[in-house]
Amino acid sequence: MTADMHTHTSYSPDASSSPEEMCRRAAELGLKALAVTDHCDCNLWLPLDELGREVTVDKEMYGSRDYAQASITRIAELKERYPFLLCGTELGQPLQNRTAAETILSRPELDFVIGSHHMNADRDDFYWLDYRKMELAEIYSLMDDCFAETLEMCRQVSFDVLGHLTYPLRYITGECGIVLDMKRYDEVIRAIFRTLAENGRGIEINTSGLRQRFGRTLPDLEYVRLYRECGGEIITVGSDAHKAADLGAGIDDGEQLAQEAGFKYIAVYRGRKPQFEKL
Repeated sequence: MTADMHTHTSYSPDASSSPEEMCRRAAELGLKALAVTDHCDCNLWLPLDELGREVTVDKEMYGSRDYAQASITRIAELKERYPFLLCGTELGQPLQNRTAAETILSRPELDFVIGSHHMNADRDDFYWLDYRKMELAEIYSLMDDCFAETLEMCRQVSFDVLGHLTYPLRYITGECGIVLDMKRYDEVIRAIFRTLAENGRGIEINTSGLRQRFGRTLPDLEYVRLYRECGGEIITVGSDAHKAADLGAGIDDGEQLAQEAGFKYIAVYRGRKPQFEKL
């Protein structure tokens, strides 16, 4: 087990363990690197009392303006105590609030930025949608928009690594048992991967699906191989742990999958630059 490059602390509203607890667990596991990448969903930038409208879901996730920046400040401080600690952020939906994204990306303390897409414009997080009540055509439409918006994010935003490409499948297939024909997205996914490769950016193997009903990494082996075929060279592996007990979970499996896809190294980012660790 080399590095866990996607984790959340109590600075993320949906996570429970303090940064210190995560660091102690990383030390117990012997990790060479731990990246704390607390949430910054850019479309949830304002706290509820400044929003000016009612919301029904994700109430605790609003106000990333405050908690995302507090996380960066705290993790940067803790790096003096824990030399393996890296200061990151998970930048969600940056095109839905460019000012918020630019504010976070300007933080000089950052070692690592994951670019993620958790929700389409004007829709709730894929986590909240009730796919059992949808016609299959509506689900495909959601996925069409998801990959189109992800492609635009890859074209326009200067993150380091694309997070959990197949995130919606965690819920559509994993929780609801709805199997989609993903071949219809091969063209747009190739475009995503080529864009990343041309700009020196990577993808993550997110192992959270292995400990959930989905039972697979996000993305799985097929897409990791495709990324390499499209010229991609940078792979990170992250547990997406939201508590210390899940830290490092599936990292060995993710590193093995990277090898199966033909990669000989995984990346660890410091100062927004990839450093490569041999598998």
